[in-house]
Amino acid sequence: MSEPADAGAERDLIVAVARRLAEAEGWAAVSPRRLAERADLTVAEVYRHFADREAIAAAVAVRGFAELAATIAAARTPGADRARGAWPGVVTAYLDFAYANPEVYDAMLAHTPDLTLGAVPVPAAPQAAFAELRATLAPLAGGRDVDVLAEVGWSVLHGVVMLTRGGRLRPAGQEEREAMIAESLFDRS
Repeated sequence: MSEPADAGAERDLIVAVARRLAEAEGWAAVSPRRLAERADLTVAEVYRHFADREAIAAAVAVRGFAELAATIAAARTPGADRARGAWPGVVTAYLDFAYANPEVYDAMLAHTPDLTLGAVPVPAAPQAAFAELRATLAPLAGGRDVDVLAEVGWSVLHGVVMLTRGGRLRPAGQEEREAMIAESLFDRS
């Protein structure tokens, strides 16, 4: 078995392989044995870095939150419509991320209860994504609590993702729902 140059590279490899395996076959397919096979490692090497599947999912989730934060930050680029700010672009970027990475998204928001804004202290990974949402919605707050507004924005986006993926919403209304969220949901004019 080949061994990466350092433990950090080995850990990164396991997380990357777990992500690919989860996206291809679902989280039920992710096991230390399968990860070892796919990463050309021993099972002991996998366990040296992760106690169990939940720890692996948490590592994937942490990276997912970092990617989501970067995605939102990129969508908040200068030149956004001044009246609505960056929110429409962030809505599109968030939804695109969630639909393109469903198993990572599930790891971030369904399989990792320790990575929550309600935890004390708030873990850095979701805090960064929340901070980007907060910064996006702050110009639209109009005297409202910006944290609550960001929580509502995140809740709306998450709800649409989960209901859409679960087949609970009419497919014909998807574009209109997304446009409504992006263009008028937080409009105070």
